[in-house]
Amino acid sequence: MEDYITRMGDGRRVRMTKEQIMSDIVAGMADGADAAQVPELSQDEMERIYEIVCDKSKITSIEPGREVCLSKDAGAIKFNQDNGGSGNAIPCMGRLEGLLVYERSLTFDSMELAWMDYSIKPVKAVINCETSNYEQMAMLTTLPLVMGAMPNMGLYYAPDGPYANPTDLMREFKIEESMAASEAAAEHLTRDIGYVCQEIDKVGCEGFNFDTVASAGDAEFVATLKGMENYRKSNPNAYIECGMSAETVLGIHGGMEYDGKVVAGMYPHEQVKLCEKAGVNIFGSVVNTNTSKSFAWNAARSAVITKECVKVANIPVHANMGMGVGGIPMCELPPTDITGRAAKILIEIANIDGI
Repeated sequence: MEDYITRMGDGRRVRMTKEQIMSDIVAGMADGADAAQVPELSQDEMERIYEIVCDKSKITSIEPGREVCLSKDAGAIKFNQDNGGSGNAIPCMGRLEGLLVYERSLTFDSMELAWMDYSIKPVKAVINCETSNYEQMAMLTTLPLVMGAMPNMGLYYAPDGPYANPTDLMREFKIEESMAASEAAAEHLTRDIGYVCQEIDKVGCEGFNFDTVASAGDAEFVATLKGMENYRKSNPNAYIECGMSAETVLGIHGGMEYDGKVVAGMYPHEQVKLCEKAGVNIFGSVVNTNTSKSFAWNAARSAVITKECVKVANIPVHANMGMGVGGIPMCELPPTDITGRAAKILIEIANIDGI
């Protein structure tokens, strides 16, 4: 019986038969549809996923005319920070040189300026330097250039921040105190987003990429939505991108609302509607990879959840497809034989606008 070389969700190469692959596609799709409460894929769509998974070419791509835009989080950090961790084995270069590599060698469609400590709180402390850096880099690049940072509300909790850690309080059964800490930190984060955006706008910044949103749960998502809404009001022409941290919003607080809706437990097709309300231009959907399942299982699950997000969205959806999301294996250097297949599946089946 013929088998095919594919991978697991942790990146391991394995051999699977056609029957095993198709069985995993059906199972992964059903799991995603049930989790997000979205319509299932058709039999034709699942068979197309099977064809892509089983393509014997080492590198798989899309047909001419199906190309999508590429956006980026963390900017040129991969070139100018810990190269051992990034795995590119290139001697460190400055952020400007890194941006030029992305623009002129890797041909990205957009890019962002990112501070090495890639979060709103530390960026706030160096914003005067970053405004100067942005102004210089914008003059030397052609592609759309935005500022970028993670909200990362965890930095506002003890021991790094002024507010008690909600999860620690919950372990002590101090539920009301835990919720109050989340609300206070959220208000602080919204203020800081406003300050950073206000300062970077002084040099004509084209916009902002809010990356890994809701990593600290529902309070962080609401804080970021409010921050983006305020930014949109202050700068109607700003280009705002919101990339999520996980497929569902963790209910650390449990009752946080935006636009009259409780955000805890929301999946991408629900998250994108709130981002539209806040004035976002590009939404970065996330579907998490299960490392114990095959690529076929993860790809089908990612496709069914992402497809509904794209279907209901009125703004472009750039699926997050780094390590551990979008069907990509959870490993430091995602293998190219899988990244191409994962992208092709989401382009053809989910109809994403970008990656």
